[in-house]
Amino acid sequence: QVQLVESGGGLVQVGGSLRVSCAASVRTFSRYTMAWFRQAPEKEREFVALITKSNVTLYANSLKGRFTISRDNAKNMVYLQMSSLKPEDAAVYYCAAKEWSVTIDKNDYNIWGQGTQVTVSS
Repeated sequence: QVQLVESGGGLVQVGGSLRVSCAASVRTFSRYTMAWFRQAPEKEREFVALITKSNVTLYANSLKGRFTISRDNAKNMVYLQMSSLKPEDAAVYYCAAKEWSVTIDKNDYNIWGQGTQVTVSS
């Protein structure tokens, strides 16, 4: 069973940067599309970014240019570098995994981490 553990969340000032990480416990990590979603209070969980097994990346349009997703297959890690953070970026950030296929639909992902809180202070 694949397990995902996020880390790196915390408090950051508006305009600052933060990197969150996700560690995956699976031997075939390179087969997985890895994605980040986020959920703010009272809001739906929304797609942030994904990276395919071939390192193709896709971002939510509103985040393009500020967020960067990357992966290290040797370490079974995926990262989300966030910059120029805004108050509306505050949320719990979740890592998700999907073997083989590529999708931005949260309902297609069946492997999730527990989330890491990102708070942006003004």
